[in-house]
Amino acid sequence: MLRRALALGGGLLLLILIVLGVKGCLDARAESEMSDYADKVTEIVKETEQTSKDFFSNLESPGNLSVTEFTAKVSADASAMDNHTSRVESLGAPGDMKSAQSNLELVYQLRAAAMTQIAEKMSTALGQAGAEKATAGIARQMQKLLASDVVYEQVVRGEIDGALASNGISGHDVAESTFLPDEKWLEASTVSSALGAISGNSGSAGPGIHGLGLGTVSVNGSELVEGGATPVAGAEGVEVEVTVQNQGESTENGVTVVVTVEGNSIKGEIEEIGAGEEATATIPLTPTPKGEVALEVEVEPVPGETLTENNEASYTLLVE
Repeated sequence: MLRRALALGGGLLLLILIVLGVKGCLDARAESEMSDYADKVTEIVKETEQTSKDFFSNLESPGNLSVTEFTAKVSADASAMDNHTSRVESLGAPGDMKSAQSNLELVYQLRAAAMTQIAEKMSTALGQAGAEKATAGIARQMQKLLASDVVYEQVVRGEIDGALASNGISGHDVAESTFLPDEKWLEASTVSSALGAISGNSGSAGPGIHGLGLGTVSVNGSELVEGGATPVAGAEGVEVEVTVQNQGESTENGVTVVVTVEGNSIKGEIEEIGAGEEATATIPLTPTPKGEVALEVEVEPVPGETLTENNEASYTLLVE
């Protein structure tokens, strides 16, 4: 009986040791998973901080960046933000980090959405037509960036660091994350002022000679000639194709073309024309004119352009 009791006691002791060992392994594994999770969040956060610095440094001091170069950099920053967001969404959050992970995803979704919208509006903001509205839209997206900073600082950091502390884990607190460096960027006037400093922006003349010239003008594929009436078929509508030449030394952005028929002025825009290159604006005439009508075409001057005599012409159409 004694031997049996001793054997039973030894078995129970061994079982207890096994259970404790397994629990210890599970606890160690859980702690390791939470530590790894926090470290991965910090890694992404630090890379996000670099993206923020790149974007706002270029916005604050664009230097000699042209409009094309600047918009390309903004698009690259937006793509980087999409990549950060994808990495956040792919994190495997340990049990105690579920709530933090959900809120962290919200933070990055706000940031990615804001940067995407900013990139999409930037070309228009750097042009002429619709620039004011686009600039105000960019300033509104800055509010999303501010909101993401508040959620991260007031919610996410506390949840992650709290979960670490409650499990006795130290040395793995997550880093701070502030994407919007200054609340001045919430003001459309601040954004507008910054964009005005970009080389080649239609709001200010860059270095070198600036000049545009009106090229060929066609209606429904028929080239127009000054001093004569050009017959065109109007059964399926009338579209005016205006070719504009950049006769200057700098890339011009947001070039506006105005077509006036029977007192009705319709504007079109060419996003960009490189130095020495041509581009075409297609402008539909609505409502479709009928009979003999006078057509006036004008290319609005860009900043720094002094010779504008070759920016306009008048034609006569016979719309059948």
